Amino acid sequence: MISSELYRRIRSEVETIPLIDTHEHLMSEATRLAQPIDLFYWFSQYASSDLVSAGMSEETLQKLHDSQIPLDERWAEFAPFWVSVRTTGYGRTLLLAARDLFQVEDIAEHTYRVLSEKIAASNTGGWYHHVLKERANIELAIVDPLEDVDPTPLEEIDRRFFAPVIRMNDFIIPCNRLEISMLERRTGVTIHSLNDLLKAIDVALERAVAANVVGVKVATAYERSLFFEKAAQADAERVFNRVNRHPARYRADFEIGKHRPPVSWEEAIPLHDYLMHQVIQRAIEYHLPIQIHTGLQEGNGNFIANSNPLHLVNLLTEYREARFDLFHAGYPYQGEMATLAKNFPNAYVDLCWVHVISPWVARQALHEFIETVPANKILGFGGDYKFVEGAYAHSRIARDNVAEVLTEKVEAGYLTEDEAMGLAAKLLRENALQIFRLPV
Repeated sequence: MISSELYRRIRSEVETIPLIDTHEHLMSEATRLAQPIDLFYWFSQYASSDLVSAGMSEETLQKLHDSQIPLDERWAEFAPFWVSVRTTGYGRTLLLAARDLFQVEDIAEHTYRVLSEKIAASNTGGWYHHVLKERANIELAIVDPLEDVDPTPLEEIDRRFFAPVIRMNDFIIPCNRLEISMLERRTGVTIHSLNDLLKAIDVALERAVAANVVGVKVATAYERSLFFEKAAQADAERVFNRVNRHPARYRADFEIGKHRPPVSWEEAIPLHDYLMHQVIQRAIEYHLPIQIHTGLQEGNGNFIANSNPLHLVNLLTEYREARFDLFHAGYPYQGEMATLAKNFPNAYVDLCWVHVISPWVARQALHEFIETVPANKILGFGGDYKFVEGAYAHSRIARDNVAEVLTEKVEAGYLTEDEAMGLAAKLLRENALQIFRLPV
């Protein structure tokens, strides 16, 4: 950490900026209040993947989340792996949250009980305001609601804290009749043809726009390549007809070999490609930016090459009137991401998640982006957490990183101090306000 007077001035200025947080998965406070919360609630995301990477079994990980099992028993299973995970970016983020929000200096044998009690006691009304507003100084967070985390309808999302986007994965990559039936229930549209599915997409987007969403989210890189070719409607229709007549219960059945899918992922490409283009075209009509997951996927054993941002070149080339908010700095493809944002006016680079993947990588990437990408196209912070304490700690790390990088740029003579102060406001607030046309 830099300790110069210049750093203190820049860090002080950075601290005053009310953040526009470009990406969260936070549930509503009401949903959280209805759940039992303890220490291992923090290990439902990110650090959980590091535990598995360190050797913890999936069965043991599930036990950590079972509040019926005594806390001491779960700690005994957890402790041997925490020794290795506490040094990762995810681990340090949780240590920061424990220290700052609960005045517990460590997550260790002698502290875990009191920390868990304090986390449970915090599960009261007003905690979100305290953490997000008073402590993190986050004016507004763009939230991607996950139905398995929080079923709150878009219309009921608390606008004091959040501005929602609509996630369109289910409309882009349907694989069987059950999934199409779910889209029917979601939209009220009976789907017998590809045109019916397009009508369902229209209904979903119309409702979302009426609910004042600020963008469209696509996270298909968890399941397929980000290269979406321009497919003919007739080819997409043929694939749709095969998909729609299959009564499979779950896509996961195919993945673990219980059933033979009617259409393989490779065979489904024309349908999924076609639908992605249709969603983008509609986002343009509604003047909604398109958030796309690129780079590292949460979890373990993913096909990371699927998410290389270079796969998006054809979309960036064709849809020049769109605004593409490209997530996670493309990590580990930061150079590729810089190349896209430098070359394409419609590509914006977003550092959401990256500060906790690796603070050092985030600083190096920000150095590169400042030197290569126009300053109005860099989004400096998105917490990307399901639990509010993670969002808080991430915001602290992001402010530190931005201040440190800008200080180094001034000390190197690359920026003046005034330029650095102005750039801080762009990275952490002004660019997001402009790209998402936010009502703040």
